Amino acid sequence: MKSNMKKLVAAAMLTALGVALSAFAIPVGASKCFPIQHLVNVVAAVTLGPSYGVLAAFCTSLIRNLAATGSLLAFPGSMVGAFLAGMVYKKTKKLIPTCIGEVFGTGILGGMLCYPVATLLMGKEAALFTYVMPFLVSTVGGSLIAFIILISMQKTGALSYVQNMMNSEKRNMILNGLPGLQKRK
Repeated sequence: MKSNMKKLVAAAMLTALGVALSAFAIPVGASKCFPIQHLVNVVAAVTLGPSYGVLAAFCTSLIRNLAATGSLLAFPGSMVGAFLAGMVYKKTKKLIPTCIGEVFGTGILGGMLCYPVATLLMGKEAALFTYVMPFLVSTVGGSLIAFIILISMQKTGALSYVQNMMNSEKRNMILNGLPGLQKRK
């Protein structure tokens, strides 16, 4: 389907953005804060949905790890936030709750999920909440930047355009499949 291909390409572009800007990191406590990942998570949640958002987060984390610019902590931190932000946007269609979903998903849940990754897989000594504060700093910064960008896009109509473009194939199939709801020319 064209819609899936559009979303896959957009997710790849967001992944590329996340990887390319991975040099922009702020050391906070036990981890590096990577606000661009959280910006990408929120933008993907709003434009692509939870599945493609998680896919972009996973691919960004994987490429960063393969390039030795990230750590295993990137996986739970980014993927949980992307999923929660995507689900919140899918249910509410509102930007502020979506950003809060990203912050809670990455900062609290992702930060806590880093504990077993750090202790069992990376051999680091850590407490359950070791990564919560650094992840919160990172995700709040990235989510705030994403909010500003998305509000600007919303005011100009660019956000609606992108969302419609990403979902156009699905909408056309629905309209063409239902009697009496044929697409107008």
